[in-house]
Amino acid sequence: MIEMIQSNWLSFLLVVIVAVLIALWLIARPKKTKDRSYRPDVLDEGVGPAKRNQAFIDAAPASAGKVTHEHEPPAVPEAVGGAGIAVAAAALAAEEEHEAHEREAREAADQMPASAEDAQAVAAAVKIHDDDVGEADDLRRIKGVGPKLVELLGSMGISRYDQIAAWSDEDVLKIDEQLGRFKGRIARDDWRSQAKYLAEGDTAGYEEKFGKL
Repeated sequence: MIEMIQSNWLSFLLVVIVAVLIALWLIARPKKTKDRSYRPDVLDEGVGPAKRNQAFIDAAPASAGKVTHEHEPPAVPEAVGGAGIAVAAAALAAEEEHEAHEREAREAADQMPASAEDAQAVAAAVKIHDDDVGEADDLRRIKGVGPKLVELLGSMGISRYDQIAAWSDEDVLKIDEQLGRFKGRIARDDWRSQAKYLAEGDTAGYEEKFGKL
């Protein structure tokens, strides 16, 4: 083999040179750009935030329906004009006024005894129908009793400190059931002890235990 190469070295050298040239040409030739059948969309993962945000802005709404709010005035045809708008506004105002009256009625119902019979039963329990009824006291001086409770207690005939001071535990339970959303105030604010000090006119004793009047 070596002898053959030595005798034909020129031919062998030409073959090597041609092979090297072919290899260099294959390496250096420009590569053909492949056509991409898939074009990225602006909503694809990795697309710039600005393009994606703009795509969401330009996209059509998911639903063309309009959400109507609870108190939104009904749509008025353009042909109706100002008169139609006035009628719609008046209807809305009437509806709101009706709802306000219903709320007031519910609050009043919460504050009043369940029935007239219940109020009479409470009155009998605390002996408020004595011959000597006496003058009404300012029950608002009892801590925890406001104007609403004064009105509620008055509807049951309770208007004096000595009445409240004389309540038994059973009386408290019966009256507490009629106080609606004020239930629990009698025991929590200790109305009976407060009323006892006030009925006796013991201001010093009251303020020592319950604070300044």
